[in-house]
Amino acid sequence: MEYKDYYKILGVPKNASEKDIKKAYRKLARQYHPDANPGDKSAEERFKEINEAYEVLSDPEKRRMYDQFGSQWKHFSQSGGNMDDFVRQWTRGQGGRTYTRTVSPEEFEQIFGGGLGGFSDFFETLFGGLGRGSGFDPFAGGSATRGYAQATRGRDLEQPVEISLEEAFKGTTRIVRQNGDRFEVTIPRGVKTGSRVRVAGKGEMGRGGGARGDFYLRVRVREHPTFQREGDNLRVKVPVDLYTMLLGGEVQVPTLERPVVLTIPPETPNGKVFRLRGLGMPNLRNPDQRGDLYAVAEVQLPRNLSEEEKALLRRLRDMHRGRS
Repeated sequence: MEYKDYYKILGVPKNASEKDIKKAYRKLARQYHPDANPGDKSAEERFKEINEAYEVLSDPEKRRMYDQFGSQWKHFSQSGGNMDDFVRQWTRGQGGRTYTRTVSPEEFEQIFGGGLGGFSDFFETLFGGLGRGSGFDPFAGGSATRGYAQATRGRDLEQPVEISLEEAFKGTTRIVRQNGDRFEVTIPRGVKTGSRVRVAGKGEMGRGGGARGDFYLRVRVREHPTFQREGDNLRVKVPVDLYTMLLGGEVQVPTLERPVVLTIPPETPNGKVFRLRGLGMPNLRNPDQRGDLYAVAEVQLPRNLSEEEKALLRRLRDMHRGRS
């Protein structure tokens, strides 16, 4: 098959963006359109080439195959992207039998052109990029089906996701759309900001029959208005009125599951920290193991005191001063 340089046909470099390719195609299509060149056979052929080039380069998958295998990309595509199947297509005889035989350098040149020193981009890939001086002989052992490139694993892909602290506590799921695929990702309990959730085999396609890459969700946990996270532990501020701080009593402490009752001993100082074991976040590696919840008692001073209340407080103050 004659090699056609689609990039040259459109007048763009090999690293051209989709936008540049589309722009070049539109310009050339207008220039060589049959309606603009009636009766001009060369313009008609040029127009066909332009459309053929654009059809391939505008499709990411076709472009990738073309970049890798040159003019032979269609044959490789028909083999389902599998190098072994592709080689069988070239070596299949009548009746569906597969055969191999010795191919001389002269015959090889007659079939594929260019001789040993002029491999096309396709054969550079087929033989792993091996050429002169590499010690590789495509005819060694008499088989034209030997020495093709090793399969290459596809590239891993990553996407960010933001979740709430409650979702990080209980675990959650997200629906992901990637490269035409739609799949559900389970985010486990205990994930932190920076955690990566892996989904095997959902990355980019491999080359030469290589395995597909993996897909990762990179997690970011939003800050919570009530709880402050410290690893697997949580910290929460608990407002306690002045009288309970002085005389003792019970207060409710919020958790990510349900409120719990905390006993405040008499004469508790402001800022006192109470440790509530096992009420923090689940551990990512061992979800049955949980961190602790640290409750910080914060005194709430009374407001809008009546004259009688103020008088009682003054009396209490004087009594306290008299003892010291």
